[in-house]
Amino acid sequence: MNLSDSRTAGRPLARLSAAEAVFNVLRAEIESGKLGVGAKLNSEATLAQQYGVSRSVVREALRSCTALGLTVTRTGRGTFVVANRVAKDLVLGQYSARDLTEARPHIEVPAAGLAAERRSAEELATLRDIVAAMSGEDDPEVWVGLDSSFHALIARASRNKVFENVVADIRDALAHQSETLNMVADRQHASDEEHRRILAAIEAGDAATARIAMSQHLHAVGIALDSILNA
Repeated sequence: MNLSDSRTAGRPLARLSAAEAVFNVLRAEIESGKLGVGAKLNSEATLAQQYGVSRSVVREALRSCTALGLTVTRTGRGTFVVANRVAKDLVLGQYSARDLTEARPHIEVPAAGLAAERRSAEELATLRDIVAAMSGEDDPEVWVGLDSSFHALIARASRNKVFENVVADIRDALAHQSETLNMVADRQHASDEEHRRILAAIEAGDAATARIAMSQHLHAVGIALDSILNA
């Protein structure tokens, strides 16, 4: 299959675009009934050959199908279609998107404010490095890892062990959520700008602005989630 036939036609086929194109094809086939509920998808290797992409690109697309509740991967058996429409909530391992949306403002907003007041010079330098790396990163898996590191470091810089431990506990779910939002809602560049605003406030030692910047970031994430789940 020629991936340029997908809605990414005319855009550079970077790795993110390739994963998005594979995801779009799989989602369309599932929602149209071409791949019916109960159907087993081809193996990662077969799909990679079919679409002319790497297996890691296929894995990204499959993770988003699973996050949307369309498929489930059973160890040793493969990936199966379990629904032909997006679920009412994203499946993110131990936690759902709704869990995260409800909890994060109560944790990460005050943590950002405290980080602005309490961060060390070393932590600030690392935050700068993370944000700079994210801005130039076109590998979605690497970007997602940097994203989760950014949020975890802010929680640690707050010097509040509860905030630090909670963010560490939800880190994998946050990574899965970011990956899906980047693929389905094209959130990556907007997130980069939001992270720069958070960093600037923490760098300035401005707790109030840091809280506002983090709140705006989480609000934007919530809007993107709603656009997916209510489409």
